[in-house]
Amino acid sequence: MMPTSTFWRLLALPVLAVSALAGAQTPPKPSDAPPQLERIEEMGEAPITVTPAAPAQQVTEKRENGVTSEVKVTSGGSTYYMKPGAGSDQAHSNTLRGPQWKVMEFDLGKKKQKQRDEEAADDVPAPPPPAK
Repeated sequence: MMPTSTFWRLLALPVLAVSALAGAQTPPKPSDAPPQLERIEEMGEAPITVTPAAPAQQVTEKRENGVTSEVKVTSGGSTYYMKPGAGSDQAHSNTLRGPQWKVMEFDLGKKKQKQRDEEAADDVPAPPPPAK
């Protein structure tokens, strides 16, 4: 009989452990009291500045003798040009070449001229104070 009673004891141990885990997983009964809320301090009204948005797309047309010779489209940060196809009659045709994208623009001496103008403005002496 001894081995049978040891078997039941070993079997009862996991059954008690499972029942304890099942009892621990039952959620507690919610209370009928409302939850505690925190009071948030109101901030002073900050000034709101609304700036008008820049136009999303700008189209500029160049015309020669009443016929469009070039269209410049600026959209966001990119610029491209549309020109009529080579060898086509501009007055009677709607064919265009593919768009020409503006990739880089070089400063051909404009910055140097601007720097010279600023240096010249800095070299001008201040006028003397008025005499009493």
